[in-house]
Amino acid sequence: MQDRPSVIVFDVNETLSDMAPLSARFREVGAPAHLAGVWFAALLRDGFALAATGGAAPFSVIGSESLRGMLRELTLTRTLDDAVAHIMNSFAALNLHTDVAEGIHALKGSGLRLVTLSNGSAQVADSLLNRAGLRSQFEALLTVDDAPAWKPARAAYDYAVAVCEVRPADALLVAVHPWDIHGAARAGLRTAWLNRTDDAYPTFFAAPNHTISTLSDLAVQLNPPATT
Repeated sequence: MQDRPSVIVFDVNETLSDMAPLSARFREVGAPAHLAGVWFAALLRDGFALAATGGAAPFSVIGSESLRGMLRELTLTRTLDDAVAHIMNSFAALNLHTDVAEGIHALKGSGLRLVTLSNGSAQVADSLLNRAGLRSQFEALLTVDDAPAWKPARAAYDYAVAVCEVRPADALLVAVHPWDIHGAARAGLRTAWLNRTDDAYPTFFAAPNHTISTLSDLAVQLNPPATT
């Protein structure tokens, strides 16, 4: 179809991976479960701040240092070093959201190229997809570690489309994060907001081209039934 993208670019953390088990990791080290969300938001904030000021640092470095500061004053069930490692290692053990496998197969089966683009490491994406038996569906696992800046800086998306050798308009980013949708749209990509929790999309961000509640919905929207 002429108006279809040729490449689907997937965010990884929370979009593909179910990060709910992070809360249990916090409880296991003696920290309140709700700190999982607070910590992840702080991690993203600091990564964004670096991107906005022309800097960069690996996800694991920012995450570990943020955890140290957050856990330092708590009474933990293990040493601070062990607590930080226990939480950071959870990324290698996360599973996919239940809608992902079916959606991936449908999109790949319709002839689309699939890649990931994460602010985290390519190793985390590789582990996640290998354990789900889906690694072969993706031609590349891209990370901002190889780009000039974190998403949502334009340079991250420019890097992805350059690697894929397509125009920005021929790529479509799938993400649960409105900030990621906004960044990709500003870089010229098409976008699909994966809204599993029936949230309201922020009006101050660029609107997505597609809004879906499961990944399979995107395959339907990009491949509508033929009319007779």
